[in-house]
This record gives sequence, structure tokens and C-alpha cells, in this order.
Amino acid sequence: MTRQKGAPAEPGAPSPFPGVAEPSAQPALFAGGGVGESSAQSALFAGGGVGESSAQSALFAGGGVGESSARPAAGAEDVVPRRKNGRVATKGGEREPAATLPVGRVCVDVPLPHLDRPFDYLVSAADDAAAQPGVRVKVRFAGQMVSGFLLERVDSSSHAKLAYVDKVVSPERVLDPEIARLARAIADRYSGNLPDVLRLAVPPRHARVEAESTPAVATRAATTSPAAAVAPPTSAAAAVAPTTSAAAAVAPTTTDAAAAVASTAAAIAADAGIAAAVAATDDAIAATGTAAAETTTGAAADPVGPPGPDVPAGLVASADAAAPGGRAGSATFSDADGGSGWGAYRAGVPFLRALAQGRAARAVWSALPGEDWPARIAEAAAATVRAGRGVVVVVADARDLDRLDRALTAALGDGRHVALHAAAGPSERYRRFLAASRHQVPVVAGTRAAMFAPVADLGLVVIWDDGDDLHAEPRAPYPHAREVLLTRAQLAGCAALVGGFARTGEAQLLLETGWAKEITASRDVLRARCPVIAPTGDDPQLARDPGAVTARLPSLAWQTARQALQSGAPVLVQVPRRGYLPSVACAECRTPARCPHCSGPLGLAGARSVPACHWCGRAAAAYACPACGGRRLRASVTGARRTAEELGRAFPGVPVRTSGRDEILDTVPGDAAVVVATPGAEPIAEGGYGAVLLLDTWALLTRADLRAAEETMRRWLSAAALARPGPAGGRVVVVADGSLAPVQALLRWDPGWFAARELAERRELRFPPAARFASLTGRAEAVAELLAAARLPGDAEVLGPVPAPDEQERMLVRVSRSHAAALARALHEAAAVRSAKKAALPVRVQIDPAELL
Repeated sequence: MTRQKGAPAEPGAPSPFPGVAEPSAQPALFAGGGVGESSAQSALFAGGGVGESSAQSALFAGGGVGESSARPAAGAEDVVPRRKNGRVATKGGEREPAATLPVGRVCVDVPLPHLDRPFDYLVSAADDAAAQPGVRVKVRFAGQMVSGFLLERVDSSSHAKLAYVDKVVSPERVLDPEIARLARAIADRYSGNLPDVLRLAVPPRHARVEAESTPAVATRAATTSPAAAVAPPTSAAAAVAPTTSAAAAVAPTTTDAAAAVASTAAAIAADAGIAAAVAATDDAIAATGTAAAETTTGAAADPVGPPGPDVPAGLVASADAAAPGGRAGSATFSDADGGSGWGAYRAGVPFLRALAQGRAARAVWSALPGEDWPARIAEAAAATVRAGRGVVVVVADARDLDRLDRALTAALGDGRHVALHAAAGPSERYRRFLAASRHQVPVVAGTRAAMFAPVADLGLVVIWDDGDDLHAEPRAPYPHAREVLLTRAQLAGCAALVGGFARTGEAQLLLETGWAKEITASRDVLRARCPVIAPTGDDPQLARDPGAVTARLPSLAWQTARQALQSGAPVLVQVPRRGYLPSVACAECRTPARCPHCSGPLGLAGARSVPACHWCGRAAAAYACPACGGRRLRASVTGARRTAEELGRAFPGVPVRTSGRDEILDTVPGDAAVVVATPGAEPIAEGGYGAVLLLDTWALLTRADLRAAEETMRRWLSAAALARPGPAGGRVVVVADGSLAPVQALLRWDPGWFAARELAERRELRFPPAARFASLTGRAEAVAELLAAARLPGDAEVLGPVPAPDEQERMLVRVSRSHAAALARALHEAAAVRSAKKAALPVRVQIDPAELL
């Protein structure tokens, strides 16, 4: 039995991003999700199945242990049911197929790479009404009862023998067609499996919550064709997903590695339109054409310069046409509609006008100091809702979500949005998810998990502070919320907004390639809103205070804090490390103190505590330095609690509060007080802080991380943005050398200049985002096996190995952005080969990992 190829994607298809050049050599993608085959590849089952040898000897029980051909697999009689007079005989009696669209394609929850494809099952007449695309089902898979999602219903299958869908778990359609397409695209982008992505997108079911109200099945069934439920907007031939009968899918050969590779190739690009769209995203962002460079050069050089005359037209991806499903001209917009807050930005009001007209405006927003960013996002959401479209907003943590929740309620009214976050609890989170899935609310806001939230007629996706590491999903396939939302914006043809006080290299790349336009304020507005910022390490300060080089709290910082407290304003002190004394050393020879048992670093939890190891937790009360024998210890790194103790003595009678991991403060009064906080835990002061002190800057700048400078800039700007404006007495003191690039960018409040500088350096060194990386972590023999089976792109560069935790090693594979899709496909094919061979040692594959060093 051989696989039937579908029609290849048309090379001349229009780009979903107007104005962005398509790649000159687009790899062929077959309609069934297959790829080009080599002469050595064996035959495949129709729909991307696994090749069958003449002497089949093993069956996968759901991908588990193979069984001998002399003994049928458990439940095989249910997988291939017996036919009698056109009906199917089962243990529960005879069932008849549905009269229309009797075949259902199911994504089975079996997280094995070589089984990453839909499987065909029959839908019985009894389940015809409930078995709609997007519902949860139970099916027999290699004799086991497994869960899955019904993706679509079709007229027929290329396989003669099909098993029935055993059970429709619930008629609730929890998997939107848009989310199904997005999940497939993200699985391909990150070299993962579709079931893993769906596990992130759809929360676990709560039957009691579903029963609270009637599922909106009939309405959505009438508006969505079951046959086209997850089909992308491509030709009919390309829309056919790979189909594999359950009987054939569970009988792969364990010796034919080429067949396993080919079957995974079909699974990687299960949808030709999706694969082409994802490739277009990477190529559009990677392209650095002359026109795009000319458009953005001036803005990158002077982000707060005078606005150009073409800002309103340039802001919108397609100024003359509405996005697919948009409402061009169906809504009007004016400053009175709630856009007055955006009036402080060049192109801010045109951006909201484009949203109100349903156009696909794409922008990178650099927020002003002291900006009420939740209110601005709520205004953008309100403009989109007025156009009759939906909005998805993603923020980093629950504190930001609480602020955004209140702003959306004020802008939209009660009951017009839901907030998704883990703190709500499983049942309440599922209740809110159902409100979005049933399209009862037009706006969904939340933390990382909300990036897959279903909304009707998506018109805008927003991510705030995309540089925060909380946006990176720690579970396979490890997607980043920014990349998910950008991919979603392309697939849905909707607007996108990437906002923050700082700017990442990825956001800068969007601007330099012309994929998005920037929203910044003029220099006059910036000067009026920005606090006065001063470093302690420049020449004038060193001339006044020579000890400022080594002092932890130089005289300039101390005087600034005292003046703010005397005026009745609070003072914020940002300290990079939490705890008391997280690291200590010998007071005599400065040798770092190490645990005598495990060589871990010693630290102090309090003023009267004994040194304790951070690794094994053992106390070292009788510690003696192995180098000089000294018993006195000194602080190497000072934590937030020790800093609060020292500042309490420096400013007697002034309240001192701490905000960190143990207790995070949301807000503080506008009275005179000292607030010591770790990065990300800074509370908001009523009326703003009179002074902001950035201490121990070396701890951030000297981290062994590719993004150390970018992360430092993000943390500094986030803290400095809480200060009052300069005309109102706001001051920021950074204890660092004024000649450093991050300090220079902070002094001018110019995150665009710093991001462009960082991106230029990474482009020269071929670091992300200018290049794509894949991290392979596992035992040495397992990583070597995976690399040997991978058909890497021609420009792939293998780096490593380097040691990893738990006696593992890590290898890095680097390719250009134009070959990112080929790299993901090659690694998934190689993982399928190992999966088909039932390799015992796992290998973790991460595309564009957050940490490279």
C-alpha cells in the first residue's frame, strides 16, 4: 500500500504580509502534509502512515511495547471491526455509520513523534449530532482506550476498514477551528507534537461546569462547516489533512527507519496552508530588504524625532483593504471614543482608527514613563470590539493581569471579557474558558496560557513586556507567547501589538524588516514625562565622591533618597538579589565560602543565623576558610532584606517595606517611606516615587547570559517608569558607569536605540533573533543518535557538547532564519525514527531556547 500524494502548494500564492518579499526557493509541501521523498524512502500508508514491510512482525500498543505477529494485539477485534451486511458488528451490538460525513478525523492523545498525525474513525448514526468538530472523544487505539479531539468530518476515507469513535465525551466544542490550525502551526514551528500543543491550549474538562449552562452547539454548527472545521484557506486539494486508518496506524515496522522518517514528514506539515503561513512568517521577519531598511532607518536612529507624514498609512499592513472577516468602514473612531491616551504618541490615534476599521495594523509600542499601560491596552481593545471583532491580551504575571482586568472592566463594562490565569482554580478557569469558547465574550486577557484562548473573529492580539521570561512555556514543545501570538495574527489576518517600556531584539527585528511599525512619543512629550536620571560612575560624580566606585550606596544616591523623603515622597530601591546575604566570603582573604560537604555556596538567612548551604541545606557553624583558616565572614552579595536593614539604620524613623518572593506588594501609599524590591516585584506608589535607586547593577550586567544587557535594560526601565516626572521632582539614580551602553540608553530613555544596537551585534555573531537555534539535551549517546538520524539543512552548524544537569550533555544546532522550518522538520523526523525504534533514552528538543549559555 502506497501513500497518495496531494497537490503541492502553489509557489506563486500571495503573501499574507503585503509588502514583504517571499523566499525565492520555497520548499515543496504536499497537500497531505508530506514533503519531498528520496529514492531510498519506502512506501507509506495513504495519509502519511508508516511503511509496511512484507513480513510485519510487531504492533505498537498506542506506541508502547510491540507484540509478536503470531499473537494479535489486545483489542484488535475492536480496532478492525467485522462487517455484516454493510453494518459493523461490535461487542455492544451493531452500529451504523452516520448518513452524512460518516468519517471523523481524530487527533489522538498519543505523544509519540511517529504518530503525530490525524487518524480516521467512523462516526455512528447515534453520535451524529454530538460528534461535531472540536469535541472531546474516546477511541480505541491499538487496543487501548485513549482520548482525543475530533478535528473534522469528511465524506469518505482512503481506508476500507475503520474503527468507530467509541464515545463522544461531551458535545461541548472546546477546540475552535482557528485554535486547531494554530496548534498545528506551533507544533511545526517548535518541532513538537500536536497533542502536546492541544494540552496547553485546552484546559482539563470539568463536567459540572459544563452542565451549568447549555452548550452552544447548534449555533456554531450552523455557522461552521464540519468538513472545513480546521481546513485553512487554501485550495481544496491542499486542505486535505493526512488520513490514516486506526488499524494501519498502530502497526508500524520497527526496523524501517526511512518509513518512520517519511511518516513524520507528513505529520510535520499536516496542513500545506499552515506550513506555508509559518514559513512566510519567518521569511517576512528575516527579510531585510532595501525598502524595509529605508523605511525604518530613520525611526531607529531617532525614535523620538519628528513624525513623518506617512505614519498613518505606514502603520497599517494593508491600508486599502480590511483584514479577512474585517469590518472596514463599519466603525468610526475619534479621540472622544477613548483614544485620548494614545494621543501622546505619534501614530497612536491612527493605530486605534485602523483597529476600529477592522484593518490588520501591526505595531511595536514603546510606552512612556509613568504610562497607565493597562488603560491604553483597554482602549485598543475597545476600538477593536466596536468593529465587531475579538481581542486576546497576554501579560506576564497575575499582578499585571489584575491591573488589566480592572482597566478592561472600566473600558468595556461588566461581562465583556474574561481573565484566564492559574490562580483562579481549575473549575473557575474552565468556566471562563467556556465563556470564551462559546463566544460569549469578545475579549480574553490572561497570562501565558491565554495565548491559545478562543475568541470569535479575532481582530487584535496584544502582548505586554514580551522580554519577561514568564512568557516562555516550560512544557513541551516550549513555545513563547510572543511567537504564538504573531503566528496567530498571521493565520487570522488580524492586528498585533507588542508593547513594553523596553524593547527586545525580536521586536526590533519586526521593525527593521517592515513587518510592524513603531509607536513612540515625540521628544517634547518624552521630556515632560521622563524623570531626571543620573549615574554615579561618571567623571563629575567621581570628582565629588571618589569612593563612589566601590560604595554600594554612593553619596548621590543617599542625598537623592533623603531629599525625596524630606518632601514626603516614597523611595524605591531595586536590589537584584533576594534574601539576606545570599553569598559570603572569607573576611581575611576574600575566598568564597563553600560547603564542606557538597562544595555549594554558603549564605546567611539573617543577622543571627549560621552559614548554611544553598545546595544541601546543611549548616556550617564551625566554618573555617580552607585557604587561610579564617573564621570571619563578609558579604559577597547583599540581598533585599539586608539592604532594608541597612537603609532602616541610614534613615531612622522612616518606614521600610520589602517586596519580593516571600511577600509581593501591589501598591504602597504616597507617603514618605523606603520600599526595597527585587526586579519584577516593585509596587506602584500613589502619585509615583520621588526617587528610584538602582543598586548592585553589576549583578545584572555581568550575568553569563546572552540577554544579560537586554534583561538589565528591561528591569531598569520598568523600575524607573514608576518614578514621578522630572518637573514633578522625580529622580532616578543608577549606580553604574555612565559610559556603558545600557546606562546611556536609560539616561536618554531610548530603548529603540539600545535594541537596534543589540540586534546589530547579534546579527554579526549569528545569535538569536538573527539566527535560529535548536537545543538538544540528553545523554550523550541519545543526542548522538538523534543527530545521526537528522537530515539537517545545508547551512546547519553543530556546536557543543557542553555539560548539562543530571549527567547529560547539550548540543546546539544553528541555522539561518530562512532554514528554520527545515531544521524543525528534520529534528522531528529524527525524533520519529527514535520513537519508532522505541529508544529508551529521551532527548529534549527546544527551538530558540530562552537560555543559550
